[in-house]
Amino acid sequence: MSRPSLGLLALALCATLPAARLEAQSAKPRTPVLLDTDANNELDDQHAIAYMLFSGDAFDVEGISVNRTRGGGDVEMQAKEAERVVQLAGLSKAFPIYRGANGSFAEIAPHVGEREFDGHAAVEMILAQSRKPRAQKLVLVPVGKLTNIALALKKEPALANRVRVVWLGSNYPDPGEYNQENDEGALQFILDSTSVPFEMAVVRYGKPSGTDHVRVTRDEVHARMPGKGPHAQTPVDGRNGGTFRSFGDYSVDLFDHIQMNGTPPSRALYDMAAVAIVKNPAWAHPRRIGAPQLASSKWVDRPENARTITVWEDFDRDAILTDFYATMDHPVLAH
Repeated sequence: MSRPSLGLLALALCATLPAARLEAQSAKPRTPVLLDTDANNELDDQHAIAYMLFSGDAFDVEGISVNRTRGGGDVEMQAKEAERVVQLAGLSKAFPIYRGANGSFAEIAPHVGEREFDGHAAVEMILAQSRKPRAQKLVLVPVGKLTNIALALKKEPALANRVRVVWLGSNYPDPGEYNQENDEGALQFILDSTSVPFEMAVVRYGKPSGTDHVRVTRDEVHARMPGKGPHAQTPVDGRNGGTFRSFGDYSVDLFDHIQMNGTPPSRALYDMAAVAIVKNPAWAHPRRIGAPQLASSKWVDRPENARTITVWEDFDRDAILTDFYATMDHPVLAH
């Protein structure tokens, strides 16, 4: 076969990959997911949103909600950043962004019986989506603080029977971690006061066993991401200035405006890794434990606790990133 013919064949194969992904997935039910994010905090949230929205062959996306953590401004700024990513995917009409909590669980919980309270739009959306009849439980994927999820469980305890929660957070068994610190009361409520199936995709800064291991360098992003994803008809204003028509170009800009860390200098895509293990649980290892307790911000193990949770660890960086880039190359849009 001549070289031109080989080239044409390669282009034809690439063009049919999304259809092939859909055909391969058709034998499997799509996983219903709802993402809850502090989208304007760093840059991993944006990549988690895009990865979820571009994995329409694997996910039945039921909604996107936001909350405020101490980085990235109030809930409106978090929502605006999530909306940028959805606009770049061309899916704004399909996936409006629901505003969640600015405050903490302890501050808001006494008011969940009122008609309106801090975060009510996100809480009501989570509850409404959970009530829809479906063959499998709705998977809630909070990748920021747990406030919106805890408030929904406080308002309607029966939610625990309809959902599974996969949270990106904690350095368990070590103390600290950003998402945890932003609302430890919400985390402890879920551990102690509910029966909801709860799973932690641990972070573990600087250790190879957590989502911190799923790292990419700026050079890698410059090589792999430009132009990737669908192209928006209307340019989208970026967080750091400039306008963009594809998520891939926006990804490059996000990496260009953030400080690298580690050796080699890189950034972790924590939140994207949490979405990845919902897509394919083989990309990390689950471990069941008695639900621990937070005491003075430190973990206290309770191996005898009848209430058990799952800890996800030992994330397969190479497999996760291989799928992430394949998904960016050949997106199948959620609908």
